[in-house]
Amino acid sequence: MDLKQIIYREDPKPSDMKQVREIVISSGFFSEDEIDVAVELVEERLRKGISSGYHFVFAEKGKEVIGYACFGPIPCTVGSYDIYWIAVKNSLRGSKLGREIMRRAEQKIREWGGRRIYIETSSREKYGPTHAFYDRCGYRNDAVLKDFYAPGDHKMIFMKEVFGNVRGKG
Repeated sequence: MDLKQIIYREDPKPSDMKQVREIVISSGFFSEDEIDVAVELVEERLRKGISSGYHFVFAEKGKEVIGYACFGPIPCTVGSYDIYWIAVKNSLRGSKLGREIMRRAEQKIREWGGRRIYIETSSREKYGPTHAFYDRCGYRNDAVLKDFYAPGDHKMIFMKEVFGNVRGKG
């Protein structure tokens, strides 16, 4: 895929709720509840605007959203951010689109004074490609919370230091 043909934007549109659902479903990784949460974050941002604390990078080809990231500041911290979601259409995995979306999200976080970025995910074996993606993007597995999601399904917390000028965003 020629990444030069992709348009990136930050402001969500109502139509993004449906497209985010389709992207997350296409991965085959997430439960119905998790899929609903991904859509709810877009809806929350549309309803509350920037005060929702949810920020986005959307990748579009034509009028179709083909990948996105949702991220935001972690309340009660100085310069710490979460990446809540990053996903691309399953047919585009391996195209480097995810890395470009991640790069753009990290750049915004740096501009806002971010110091550290955290990503939480499951330890289940099917998430091996996800863990490898985070590793390729420069994240390290910083913590494991045993049996967090279910017996034998641990929460893995990946972290990357980005060292922005600490000033906050919210």
